[in-house]
Amino acid sequence: MNIKEIFLRGTSLMRLIYINVGMFALIKVITLFLILFKINTALITTYLELPSNLTTLIYQPWSVVTYMFLHADVMHIFFNMISLYWFGRIALERISQKQLVALYILGGLAGAAMYVLSYNLFPYFSVAVQNSYLLGASGAVVAICVAAATLQPNYPIRLMFIGEVKLIWVATGMVAISIFGITGNNAGGEFAHIGGAILGYFYAKAWMKGKDYSRIVTSVIDWFTNIFKRTPKIKVKQGGKQTASRVKTDAEYNREKRANEAAIDAILDKIKQRGYESLTADEKRELFDRSKKN
Repeated sequence: MNIKEIFLRGTSLMRLIYINVGMFALIKVITLFLILFKINTALITTYLELPSNLTTLIYQPWSVVTYMFLHADVMHIFFNMISLYWFGRIALERISQKQLVALYILGGLAGAAMYVLSYNLFPYFSVAVQNSYLLGASGAVVAICVAAATLQPNYPIRLMFIGEVKLIWVATGMVAISIFGITGNNAGGEFAHIGGAILGYFYAKAWMKGKDYSRIVTSVIDWFTNIFKRTPKIKVKQGGKQTASRVKTDAEYNREKRANEAAIDAILDKIKQRGYESLTADEKRELFDRSKKN
């Protein structure tokens, strides 16, 4: 099995981890070659990290997304990916895989917004704002952690040297540490954590009320994904004989794909909330047919 197959067969949670690790490895390899040829390594990372300076940000708007897939060193990515895996698995007990990806992206964007606003708003950072940059997935990870804790506050977490603790207290502790650290050496990262935490809380609260604000993000992701997919052909038969074939338009294919995915997501949400036995015969058949196709 090659890398592409492993990526495609993995869950959305694992794909997020693969992307982060892949980006880390790729940048480290490129950086190594730049060092060997005595080329400034900042030529790569500077344009992918998130600047706090608004003038610089205008010229690299893509950094509001790319920064959340970058990491400074091995320990940085190790702890972020371990946390993403743990909290992501807990969150997936209540939300779908697409919603998890959307939550990651939205949490990262909220962290970026909090970081940029704070550095430009508070006079304390007036000197640092000119040359400060943010990178790392921790804002997105904290969003997932807080969302999971909001959805399942009593979920048991076993911590070394402490024992079993409820998830809500773990999330509360993470947010408290970030609040107390906003004037420390990692002030930018702490602001990103706070932004992600706020997003995660309100996202979970909205979902509990039946509102899903991830649809816009998932639609954009689907659009980018479908660009690289082949459009299937429709076989047209008349009188039992194949007479012609027509290629679906992008609009037809995307519309059909979204309708199918929405139906499956609704069934999976019903299972999470009420159990498998609550499904109707048609819903069970639809879920079975879809699993065979996948």
